[in-house]
Amino acid sequence: MVLGHESAGTIVEVGSAVKNLKVGDRVALEPGYPCRRCSFCRAGKYNLCPDMVFAATPPYHGTLTGLWAAPADFCYKLPDNVSLQEGAMIEPLAVAVHIVKQAQIQPGQSVVVMGAGPVGLLCAAVAQSYGATKVVSVDIVQSKLDFAKSFSSTHTYVSQRISPEENAKAIKELADLPIGADAVIDASGAEPSIQTSLHVVRVGGTYVQGGMGKSDITFPIMAMCLKEVTARGSFRYGAGDYELAVELVRTGRVDVKKLITGIVSFKQAEEAFQKVKTGEAIKILIAGPNEKV
Repeated sequence: MVLGHESAGTIVEVGSAVKNLKVGDRVALEPGYPCRRCSFCRAGKYNLCPDMVFAATPPYHGTLTGLWAAPADFCYKLPDNVSLQEGAMIEPLAVAVHIVKQAQIQPGQSVVVMGAGPVGLLCAAVAQSYGATKVVSVDIVQSKLDFAKSFSSTHTYVSQRISPEENAKAIKELADLPIGADAVIDASGAEPSIQTSLHVVRVGGTYVQGGMGKSDITFPIMAMCLKEVTARGSFRYGAGDYELAVELVRTGRVDVKKLITGIVSFKQAEEAFQKVKTGEAIKILIAGPNEKV
């Protein structure tokens, strides 16, 4: 199985019916494409298509290869001021865009993001670009939070080995959120983070589950019900998310370059995966086998 789904590249050939792209164009690749005919596709929610063909998802190979064939309508031309390296970061940024859309962030609101991995960091940045005035990043690793503070978060909190209620109280005190946050995004998938999230969100607030973890967890159902929290899931990206992600990078509102720890050759791919796994890097880009570094 060939891995890879966060990619950008240069077009070397186009089909006879393609009018919007040409050889030499640099594009960000959306790594999945739907049937375009089911009820979800026709409703504009193609990310929920049951017949989605998605890179690096069996039985389909991924994009970590020299050549990749993709439908033209799922290739997004990069502006002149956006590099191929930034183009490869459009995929995780689009994930964050979709999550923040699900949270329906409004200017002046407060947002707590649980998890300061790549998607969590990007969620914080997108929330800020939407006009959130308080963006709190929460994680168990101080170095990740140090980066989050320099990247886009207004506040950071190191989650403690205490009850979810106590962690929630500390977060609200830290960020001066006496009634809780307008929106809470979980980008970790960790059970304690999810439990804390539902104690942090305010009455009538919004909670979005963006991180994936265990299939079944224990969570505070009474807190969710009594506060009448609006809870939503978020899966990949949908209509308009990639276009907005490209625009956020083009205008400099989200600087994805800061998340790129380094670029390695194709032969160093295994080493790159290991560095990310051990937390030594945020994002390491892997050059294709026909690309010089």
